[in-house]
Amino acid sequence: MLIKNNNEIKLIKKSSILTSKTLGIISEYIKPGINLLKLDKIAYDYIIDNGGKPAFLGLYNYPNTICTSINDEIVHGLPRNKILKEGDIISIDCGVYMNNYYGEHAYTFGVGKLSKIKKKLLYYTKKSLYIGIKKCKKGNRIGDIGYNINKYIKKKGMYVVKDLVGHGIGKKMHELPYIPNFGIKNKGKLLKNGMVLSIEPMVNIGTYKIKISKDGWTYKTLDKSLSAHYEHNIAIIKNKPILLSTFKYIKKKKK
Repeated sequence: MLIKNNNEIKLIKKSSILTSKTLGIISEYIKPGINLLKLDKIAYDYIIDNGGKPAFLGLYNYPNTICTSINDEIVHGLPRNKILKEGDIISIDCGVYMNNYYGEHAYTFGVGKLSKIKKKLLYYTKKSLYIGIKKCKKGNRIGDIGYNINKYIKKKGMYVVKDLVGHGIGKKMHELPYIPNFGIKNKGKLLKNGMVLSIEPMVNIGTYKIKISKDGWTYKTLDKSLSAHYEHNIAIIKNKPILLSTFKYIKKKKK
């Protein structure tokens, strides 16, 4: 568990904000007919042109700039020669390495008009992200974050993924502590000022159980039900959570 000073947090925020802006650029292209490989190229070019490096590219031998997870795909979906269709949902996870520090976050987009259940899945998952973030206060514990995320999602009749977790972030993409999206109140590592965390609920409609695809990267729901994923980087400063990433650059589609 690494405690960051103010300067380190500022550098992580720079990487996180470039990630946010990259998701914003990508959001303009999310529409039926777009190829996933084009989205990956757009992200790569934007990050390079703005002084960063794609954090995922080459990390653990990952071959792309972004992760593109569609419908029943949860996370780590590989960009490939695939076209988005009307009614799809797609989680895009993106990361930037700059000034020796990482930033990353994720957003699930709707492609064209969505069914009611897909709209609910996206809304509930996104709301659970902020419910978890609110618990990232000095004096709370890791279990408080996941407990409250899971409590909210269970009330909505959906399921958090239990085998994949959030994490600390800084000079490495994945640092301690690990942050499950379920837990027990007042249990786990104590939260302290200077901690920088990636909070990222992954929510499935049908089951918490997952499987990995033949490509060795893409996690999918075991029952082929829908999944959504949202993520923010936060720092605990003066006893409370401060967002280092933002969704404000994401272009909202007109209804």
